[in-house]
Amino acid sequence: MFAGQPLDQLDDPVRADIRLRHLSFIFQSFHLLPELDALDNVRLPLEIQGAADAELQARHWLQEVGLGARMDHYPSQLSGGEQQRVAIARAFATRPSVLFADEPTGNLDDETGHQIIEQLFSLNASQGTTLILITHDLELARRCRRRLHLHAGRLEEVVE
Repeated sequence: MFAGQPLDQLDDPVRADIRLRHLSFIFQSFHLLPELDALDNVRLPLEIQGAADAELQARHWLQEVGLGARMDHYPSQLSGGEQQRVAIARAFATRPSVLFADEPTGNLDDETGHQIIEQLFSLNASQGTTLILITHDLELARRCRRRLHLHAGRLEEVVE
């Protein structure tokens, strides 16, 4: 179910539109397109959505994550933390209802990871997005309002 709609009863184009308009992802390994600079990595999903002001929005989000001076840099020219901030900007730029973050600090050193998490939680709060955070970091998980633990193939709610 998503927003009251049974996904298994919807046809592929409708499910694709739900993914396009309502879901976004941040991955451990960033998944930036290496042939696109930071600006174009953030602009691309906006253009796919049909945003008339895709470049303006992409610039805004890169400024929001502190990369205004690095917009024309390619992923290979950015540090891991900067690449993850591009990925965060790309994820929030589409204004998703639900954002999945899969081990968003897994490839980062502790200090950079802490900065990324602070930024992620701050943007999540200001945008009102539902954040589904997948992590092995128990300290990070404790910051979430609701926690589920996958144990032996079953989801169990963690109550403390």
